[in-house]
Amino acid sequence: MTESTQTQPARALSAGEKIQLTDPKGRMHTIVLAPGEVFHTHKGLIPHEDIIGRPEGIVVTNTGGVDFQVFRPLYEDFVLSMPRGAAVVYPKDAGLIVALGDIFPGACVVEAGVGSGALSIALLRAVGDRGRVHSFELREEFAHIAGGNIADFFDGRPANWDVTVGDLAEALPQAHPDGTVDRVVLDMLTPWTTLESVTRALAPGGVVIAYVATVPQLSRFVEALRASGSYSEPQSMESMVRGWHVDGLAVRPDHRMIAHTGFLITARRMAPGVAPLEKKKRPQGSPASSEDVEAWTGPEVTEEAIGTRTATGKKLRRVMREAGKRLNREFPTSKEDQ
Repeated sequence: MTESTQTQPARALSAGEKIQLTDPKGRMHTIVLAPGEVFHTHKGLIPHEDIIGRPEGIVVTNTGGVDFQVFRPLYEDFVLSMPRGAAVVYPKDAGLIVALGDIFPGACVVEAGVGSGALSIALLRAVGDRGRVHSFELREEFAHIAGGNIADFFDGRPANWDVTVGDLAEALPQAHPDGTVDRVVLDMLTPWTTLESVTRALAPGGVVIAYVATVPQLSRFVEALRASGSYSEPQSMESMVRGWHVDGLAVRPDHRMIAHTGFLITARRMAPGVAPLEKKKRPQGSPASSEDVEAWTGPEVTEEAIGTRTATGKKLRRVMREAGKRLNREFPTSKEDQ
């Protein structure tokens, strides 16, 4: 016997929500609905009142006769359109971090650094209401921007998200007792400098996963994990996404693709006092010279050295004002309030 189930009615689009308008050429526009406002293009106008109170998935026509599909933004849409002070973790990598890091409902997850909040949003959705995400960020401006973006996405700051402005290596032992963290995600320039604190905080069987941009960072973190003697053999990978053009019999790969964005390294925490199994290796050639090792590990890893771009000065101040701006506006909730 099949039990009857009740489905929730579709939630109407309301003032204060972000929506995405897509034209016939696939161009996307993200706006915040507000009574009395008008969406402008060079080919016509759309009053927000034509959208407020209606379900998503509709098509609206502007004054110039151009049709637009209306949807709430997906996670990917939101991340790629939100204000950002630092480079974001792209959705293709955020999805792998959640999967490879085995971020589960109810987990206690530590993240460093927070950047613009893109990865934090994915982690918060994965741990659910019973879990907790604690983000550590060196720069107060980025913590401010991330907080605004996260609150914007969840319609308010999540109660299970904490952010600490400071160095993870120093602040983590004060924030979490030894062996109480399920997962650690490191999106930072020098993740190997945090391993002592991370190792103490992680529970046996816990996962550490790092996201780094360059080959020297990848190599140094993997070797640091091995040298610590506290982790299973590290696994390293990168992901590349290539779309396809499909139109009748014209089926071919797209000319452009999202190629290298970063490397992902994962390892499992061994039980205290238990050494990991050594990986069997084929005999190698002569060991690297001290000059080669110094050239590989000696230079300081900086944002400039690895080509990372971050907002500075006037642009950074503008991004700080934009992040979370939607929630700072007051929107009427009914016709009587207008």
